[in-house]
Amino acid sequence: QVQLVESGGGLVQAGGSLRLSCAASGLTFSSYAMGWFRQAPGKEREFVAAITRSGGSTDYADSVKGRFTISRDNAKNTGYLQMNSLKPEDTAVYYCAAVWAYSSSYYYTSRGQYDYWGQGTQVTVSS
Repeated sequence: QVQLVESGGGLVQAGGSLRLSCAASGLTFSSYAMGWFRQAPGKEREFVAAITRSGGSTDYADSVKGRFTISRDNAKNTGYLQMNSLKPEDTAVYYCAAVWAYSSSYYYTSRGQYDYWGQGTQVTVSS
C-alpha cells in the first residue's frame, strides 16, 4: 500500500546540480519523517540527509553538508533532495525512506529506523 518513488537522477558533470524527488502514496506523508540514503557499487547503503515530519529540523552527512539540501512539500506528498556542487564520489543509487514519527521533533539517520523505501534512482557524476 505504501509506495515511495524516486525520480530526477541522471548523468551530470562534476560541479553540476540535480534535484531528486520522492513521491509518496499510501500514507499520510505529513506524519512521517523521511530521509535520503545512497549506495555506491560494492558499498553499504549510507545516510545522506534526514528531515522531520514538518520540515522543522534537518540533518546531513558530513560528506554532503553545505552542498545538499533536503526539503519536503507535505501538501504534494513529496520530498526533495537538492544536490549542488556534485562530485564523482557522489555517484550512487539514491533512495528515499520514510517512517511514522510520533513527534515533530525527531529525524532518523540509521537505515534500520526506516520502514518504507523507494526503488532508488541512479546518480552518476562524471569528472
